[in-house]
Amino acid sequence: MHPEDRDELTRALEDGLNVGSRYRQEHRIRRYDGAFRWFLLRGEPVRDQAGRIVEWFVAATDINDQKCAAEALQESNRLLESRVIERTSELSDALQALQAETANRARVEEVLRQAQKMEAVGQLTGGLAHDFNNILTGIQGSLELLRLRLSQGRVNDLDRYINTASAAADRATALTQRLLAFARQQTLDAKAIGANDRISGMEDLIRRTIGPSITLKTALASDLWLSFCDPNQLENAIVNLCINARDAMPGGGTLIIETANQTINKRAAREQRISAGSYVLIAVSDTGAGMTPEVKGRAFDPFFTTKPLGQGTGLGLSMIYGFVQQSGGEVRIESEVRHGTKVSIYLPRRVGVPEVDTPSPGLDNAPHAERCQSVLVIDDEPSVRMLIAEVLRELGYDAIEAIDGPSGLAILLSGARIDLLISDVALPNGMNGRQVAEAARQVLPGLKVLFITGYAENAALRGVQLELGMQLMVKPFTMEALGSRINAMIGDD
Repeated sequence: MHPEDRDELTRALEDGLNVGSRYRQEHRIRRYDGAFRWFLLRGEPVRDQAGRIVEWFVAATDINDQKCAAEALQESNRLLESRVIERTSELSDALQALQAETANRARVEEVLRQAQKMEAVGQLTGGLAHDFNNILTGIQGSLELLRLRLSQGRVNDLDRYINTASAAADRATALTQRLLAFARQQTLDAKAIGANDRISGMEDLIRRTIGPSITLKTALASDLWLSFCDPNQLENAIVNLCINARDAMPGGGTLIIETANQTINKRAAREQRISAGSYVLIAVSDTGAGMTPEVKGRAFDPFFTTKPLGQGTGLGLSMIYGFVQQSGGEVRIESEVRHGTKVSIYLPRRVGVPEVDTPSPGLDNAPHAERCQSVLVIDDEPSVRMLIAEVLRELGYDAIEAIDGPSGLAILLSGARIDLLISDVALPNGMNGRQVAEAARQVLPGLKVLFITGYAENAALRGVQLELGMQLMVKPFTMEALGSRINAMIGDD
């Protein structure tokens, strides 16, 4: 027995003799060759009939290999834990350094983004000021001349001033819509349409626009799917692309408009950075000067243009980009210097039948009220409220005006007859147009509602499905269109 184990063995044997309990201990015992090895000793007392211990049966099992293996494993675990702690400390230090570097990089990127943002704002405001100042000059000058001629009693030649102001207002509307399309905040009147029909109906216009020195070719798919988008915005996009192609070919060339059905699988979607699905492809390509990589990279920036001053606003491609993105599609540009440019528009496929446009009659031809009918107008802008009320009275309706949501709701709940509610979406004093309509319909469930909205106010209706008897018009709109919509809604009774 190993000297260090003798006392423990002696105590265990004495306890076993006195108590008669079983014995099980591990000890080091010298073998016949003089080496100490680990053994498992197990003792079982043998008793006589009186229960006295008369002898012990003891077995010794050599467990030295298992013991050494366990000790080696324990040492290995200790070393491993030590290395893990050491490595964890190293990783922690590296992570802290990486976090510090990431934070520093984020600060640098934020500074860069802010600089780019300020550059874009500078371009945007400069371009807007230039274009809108020209537009406002046309409107303001025409109104001043109208006032002067009326004060002089000269009323025979006023149409040209009215037409000039109206044309300038139309330009302002188009400019605003382009900006909104780029910002993806324009309210689109999306329909299921056939792009081939739209393109075919525009061919004469496009040929007149590009001139005789450019050959127009079309390659329209015979079985083209329907797409779901705003048809007017699509036509504007195609015209803008054709104008850009014309300007890229001052010496003449070929312009090609083509359509095709495109099914993009997941692999192709990853390569083209587009969502997988079915699309209608509309592509406009030219044989013009092409773009450098730098110009191509900035092609969708608002007010970025390579045209001479006064020959382009730089909003055409940005408008197209915003319109297509808002419609759930994508735009791609392929271009090479001296080898032309191809702009491809991908619009989501729409299953169904095409929707047909119905022209609106002018205000002079719009049907008038057939009986005493009242319309409540809620708008905090006095000029808008006045114009709508004048249109209503011109059509024979009683117009009731309110300047905000609470006062409008009070009229609705007063018991007065209201056949139609016309309300701006964004209203002051804590109640917007949607909330007014919802509260009024709790008492007047059949109330018809026409919301009028600009792009920012449209956020109040985003994600909200309009109920039956509710419609939406986007500012700016013509008084003729408003009169036709009013009659159409009230005439549904």
